[in-house]
Amino acid sequence: MSGDTIEALLAILGLALITVLARAFFMIPEREIPMPDWLRRGLKYAPLAALTAVIAPEIFMVQGTLIGTWQDARLPAVLCATGYYFWRRGILG
Repeated sequence: MSGDTIEALLAILGLALITVLARAFFMIPEREIPMPDWLRRGLKYAPLAALTAVIAPEIFMVQGTLIGTWQDARLPAVLCATGYYFWRRGILG
């Protein structure tokens, strides 16, 4: 085996080990790990923050730069979708 192959295999094994440990970290303890109340409250908003971090650049950016015009079709679409959500209290009506 060449040095490049060994390095690649070690990198893959190391990353696999880190992934398994990171995912199993919360299942290993036998008792619940106490969390501060402020952290528990903050984690309620983690899914919304992650979704916003994915969607916002798709709405407000084109090829890595901010959109330069209000005539972009995504802006009225976002306003309509937001208005509908607050009017019906849900996306599906």
